[in-house]
Amino acid sequence: MSTKLYVGNFPYETSESDLQTLFETSGAVASINLIRDRATGQARGFAFVEMSDAEGARRAIGELNSHQ
Repeated sequence: MSTKLYVGNFPYETSESDLQTLFETSGAVASINLIRDRATGQARGFAFVEMSDAEGARRAIGELNSHQ
């Protein structure tokens, strides 16, 4: 069962591949939904990362909470 995590407060330049690389260190990533402004297409500084299993989600929360 997958678990969806809210990820926020990151630079607008962050891409889906950046998040994929970062979260894969904690477990398998099922999907990434980077939220963008409708008018400009610029990232808005938050996303939803869906981890493939609950253990990977817990590990990501523990390892990446307050990550710079």
